[in-house]
Amino acid sequence: MMRMVDLIEKKRDGKPHTKEEIRFIISGYTSGEIPEYQISAWAMAVYFQDMNPDERAWLTEEIVQSGDTIDLSAIEGIKVDKHSTGGVGDTTTLVLAPLVASIGVPVAKMSGRGLGHTGGTIDKLESLKGFSVEISNDEFIRLVNENKAAVIGQTADLTPADKQLYGLRDVTATVNSIPLIASSIMSKKLASGADAIVLDVKTGAGAFMKKLEESQELARAMVEIGKNLGRNTSAVISDMNQPLGNMIGNALEVQEAIDTLKGNGPDDLTELCLTLGSHMAVLAGKAADFEDARRQLEEAIKTGKALEQFKIFVSAQGGDEKVVDEPGKLPQAAEHVTVAAPRDGYVSEIEADEIGTAAMLLGAGRATKTSEIDLAVGIEMHKKIGDQVKKDEPLVTLYTNGQGVEDARAKVLESYTISAEKTEKPTLIYDVIT
Repeated sequence: MMRMVDLIEKKRDGKPHTKEEIRFIISGYTSGEIPEYQISAWAMAVYFQDMNPDERAWLTEEIVQSGDTIDLSAIEGIKVDKHSTGGVGDTTTLVLAPLVASIGVPVAKMSGRGLGHTGGTIDKLESLKGFSVEISNDEFIRLVNENKAAVIGQTADLTPADKQLYGLRDVTATVNSIPLIASSIMSKKLASGADAIVLDVKTGAGAFMKKLEESQELARAMVEIGKNLGRNTSAVISDMNQPLGNMIGNALEVQEAIDTLKGNGPDDLTELCLTLGSHMAVLAGKAADFEDARRQLEEAIKTGKALEQFKIFVSAQGGDEKVVDEPGKLPQAAEHVTVAAPRDGYVSEIEADEIGTAAMLLGAGRATKTSEIDLAVGIEMHKKIGDQVKKDEPLVTLYTNGQGVEDARAKVLESYTISAEKTEKPTLIYDVIT
């Protein structure tokens, strides 16, 4: 008979678990038979002793098995899901779904609402009047087969073991453990029914993993888990030393996504979407190689095919597609407040998290699950790292309906560092792991 105390001791001494032992731990924890104090001790042992690739894959598999899984087999083709480890101003999903769908890659996206700086993908899409994610599974599958892209709200009880473990890691100082982070992220993707996965692993000051080596280690761990469980997986390591794109906020990011699909988006957002989209197309078997995929995607933007796909995707889920040509139809903020540069120089640093907090103070994000979001408010950045500024030139514009303006202004000024020496623009893509 297995006893949890023996398994804690085994991991404490750096020995690997068997598949049966990991099943015993996860099922015992979710059923309530194994108390939290023993799981806490085990998580700390994992934190210090790590797990080998087999253990990581088994752990992920057991977390997937702890709840519902989504069956997407009725959707034709190879379903590729993209996951970002989070950041500020991350508008990639809004661009990528229609962009890759326009060259035939099926995108079946399950999204939640956001906690934090801005809303999640669903909140952003709800800036489009009438857009609904409350659709049945059958309708969802029909829409993906017809239009190659659809988004549904997360209703299923996916990976309950992950929610429990996450809450526990948060209060026991075991959040930053590569096997525990990797299995947490990958379990959600696998439970959502993806055949192949492209990961956007952020690195830098505004990312969960600040150091490049840590981000690479996490990316390798997730790619390995995916492959061990029969899913083609690749990871792109991208910069989060500053927010991505120029807009932070819900309707503002939708507008930026539309501009990007028109070919007029910010360089960094456009480049990252083309890179991630190319990897998605290759894994979906829609392109011979990365170069071919990129050429197809650039062509889809140039010919207007990607933008057309966005209109189809929006109207199929009840949204007003006219917003593409009439941006005024998006929720609009009552006032625009300029935050000016305090002195001449070059932008050498921007604390992405602080900019995110400033957007939240204006009402763009949720502090708690039940908070209301103001879809119209947010921040537009005029200056990014490496840009020259003159005193009193606009750094950012705050789009506001009156809430939190002074606090947001103070946060923005705190987050910008302006130096006398010129600073290089940061690298956008550091590495690709396949």
